[in-house]
Amino acid sequence: MSIATFLNQPAQWKNSVLGALCFSADAVESQRQADMEIPCMHVPMQRLDAGDSLCEVWHGNRPLTPGQQGAIHYRHDDDVLFGVIALSETMFEADADKTPLQQATESAYRQVFALLDTLHYPYLFRVWNYIADINAHSFGLERYRQFNLGRQDAFLAHGRDVVGNVPAACALGSAHGPLTIAFLAGRVVPRCVENPRQISAYQYPQQYGPRNPTFSRASLVRLGQDELLFVSGTASIVGHATLHPTDVLAQTGETMTNIQAVLAEANRLASPSRFDLASLHYKVYVRHPADLAQIRAEFERIVGSTPNAVYLQADVCRQDLLLEIEATATQPLGSMSGPRN
Repeated sequence: MSIATFLNQPAQWKNSVLGALCFSADAVESQRQADMEIPCMHVPMQRLDAGDSLCEVWHGNRPLTPGQQGAIHYRHDDDVLFGVIALSETMFEADADKTPLQQATESAYRQVFALLDTLHYPYLFRVWNYIADINAHSFGLERYRQFNLGRQDAFLAHGRDVVGNVPAACALGSAHGPLTIAFLAGRVVPRCVENPRQISAYQYPQQYGPRNPTFSRASLVRLGQDELLFVSGTASIVGHATLHPTDVLAQTGETMTNIQAVLAEANRLASPSRFDLASLHYKVYVRHPADLAQIRAEFERIVGSTPNAVYLQADVCRQDLLLEIEATATQPLGSMSGPRN
């Protein structure tokens, strides 16, 4: 739904909302979200298809408990916790060992893990990361690689796995704004899903940075009799290499082939649910707005014309990647339902 529609919902409806991910360049809408008790992640990111804004809403079972710990705003029910944190890099000074972005990232994730420990929601299911100027270089290192350093530092500091048992995630670039992170966590162990066409991101060779990205290709969560699938940000990568660096149509096709491979692996693990392309809710991140028509045509040729896809302008973690697609599938009979756009 649009942010305006979300903001104008009745109080009773809002009382069932765990949290929301909101994408808009409208500062007024951003302030109105900040005035709400619901944890809302705001990302200054342009929507490219119909509508000026996007609000992805996650619902839980009542009663919901709100709260704040450190810089994190959260809500939770008995099974699932949704939280949001935004940290400005200006809060941190560069030192000989760590850049401001690296420190902000480590601080944010340390706060996330401290909250999960305090409230006893030990398992991260899904994390959304948004970083200004993700491909820019500063302090001698690409900013995405600085982010990966800070993220892994926090994982290691809290005794968290950095290979294998890691959450689904994405990391996208916005034009400006603080480091912004939203997350879902719970009390059941998720099943991490990898893509047989790709080397796991946490095992990339050193050419991609001093620390590997800490995420799985997807996460499969069983809540009661329901299964939820979180497909991480997926792009035109086979093995560890970018394919078709200048061909946006070929990158779109390769990305969807990777998502199909992740679905096949998830279906091998899932029981009794079966996921397919038509059942997913998609966010399609497009580097160059001029490529939207080609990407959308190829996406719909593969998936079919679906209302369950939205298109956003964003930079992708590698400079030669022209798009990234993430997806979610859920059966709304258990502890949570979503996303709703």
